[in-house]
Amino acid sequence: MSFQLLLIFLALTSVGGIAVGYVLRVLIGLAQKSSIEIDLKRKQLQAKEEAARIVEEAETRAEALEEERLADLEIREDRVAVREDRLSEREAFLDSRQRDLDLKENTTAGREQRAEALLKERQRALAVAANLPIDRARQELFEGIEREHEEAILLRLQKLDANGRARLEERARAILTSTIQRLGSAVNADVMSLSVQIPSDEIKGKIIGKEGRNIKTFERLTGVDVLIDDAPDKITLSSFDPLRRAIAKIALEKLIADGRIQPAKIEEMIEKTRTEIDELVKQKGEEAALETGVIGLDPRLIVLLGRLHFRTSYGQNVLQHSIEMVHIAGMLAAELDADEAVARTGALLHDIGKAVDHEAEGTHVEVGRRILEKYGVDRRIIQAMQSHHEEFPYETPEAVIVQVADAISASRPGARRDTVERYLERLGDLERLAKGFEGVEKVYAIAAGREIRVFVNPGKISDVALHALAREIAKRIQAELKYPGEIKVNVIRENRVVEFAR
Repeated sequence: MSFQLLLIFLALTSVGGIAVGYVLRVLIGLAQKSSIEIDLKRKQLQAKEEAARIVEEAETRAEALEEERLADLEIREDRVAVREDRLSEREAFLDSRQRDLDLKENTTAGREQRAEALLKERQRALAVAANLPIDRARQELFEGIEREHEEAILLRLQKLDANGRARLEERARAILTSTIQRLGSAVNADVMSLSVQIPSDEIKGKIIGKEGRNIKTFERLTGVDVLIDDAPDKITLSSFDPLRRAIAKIALEKLIADGRIQPAKIEEMIEKTRTEIDELVKQKGEEAALETGVIGLDPRLIVLLGRLHFRTSYGQNVLQHSIEMVHIAGMLAAELDADEAVARTGALLHDIGKAVDHEAEGTHVEVGRRILEKYGVDRRIIQAMQSHHEEFPYETPEAVIVQVADAISASRPGARRDTVERYLERLGDLERLAKGFEGVEKVYAIAAGREIRVFVNPGKISDVALHALAREIAKRIQAELKYPGEIKVNVIRENRVVEFAR
């Protein structure tokens, strides 16, 4: 009996324990729920406060930007007002000069009419007196006047000629001055380097690579100088060729973004960038045509036009120079009542031969003429562009306008630098000379022309022949080129073997 009571007691104790546990669990759950609700309300309150703070900062920033915009507009309005005042003064001056000229012309015309009437009267009197025909009397009268007043007549003719030339020159100066003032764009010569920002020292280390392996591969494939230590947070890419600089900059930015920097990835990214540059060339050509309002060009001409973005002439970007010429030529054509569309198109395409002049024989003008004729461009446009270096005679007024626009754009202060052009020509001569040797695949002039890197075909040039090739290149440079200091000839032969495991 006592055992049964013990079992009953244990059963009651278990049930009581379970009940107490359930009650405790319910109480703990209620406490946690209350704590979560309090935490949620606290976070909601913090979120509302943060949102109010952000809105207040945004409103403050918007007010500051609006004040800056209004101040900028006031400055621009003041400049426009000053320019309008100057134009009004000049217009009033020109009107006054025109009135004086009109008055003088009217006075001269009246005097000429009176002189002609007196002359006719004298002719009739002479004819009657001498019983001669009118034509014979006129001839004798003129001969007598010429004999008596030959010197005075010559002086008068010289004076009229000088006055006419002065008036024409004054009008030409007024047109050119007005055109240049209306253009009013800044002129900047192209620089020889580009910079790429580095996010961290770790990325800089990856770019350099073990024992400089990555940076050497990058320089070899792009043909640019990579300067690491010029600034702590950026890398400078230096090359005389704008196309090489652009490819190197885009490829390096992609490598930094990707983070995987090693020779195979560098080669892959550079090849991919070279493909993308073709699209960039087309885009630059379309932008130039759109900006200048020259429509209806053959798509192949648009591509050639875009390639001029990567060409310079005496440090001046050729595409920007052509765009500037279009605006100048358009204004001149409007002033002179010439065909504005022909002048603008001729100005835009005047240097199109520079896009391929390294691939074809002849000057860039001759190459450009052949290109335009090949793509069926209007003959008047070809006549307008072919005379800008006086290689061909001026056949139309538009040809003279294009030549004048070229002279204005090229001669503006800061537009061109002779020393830069001579420097670029020397680097180009270095590369062309080394490319003339058999077995040479690529040549890059770097280090401001103090070094050239020559990459050879390993199937045509052996390791033994490398030294002989380097000596021959150095000898030809010494014999054919003029340069300061010395030039390092670096000949590189690289073997690459690829095999696949299947």
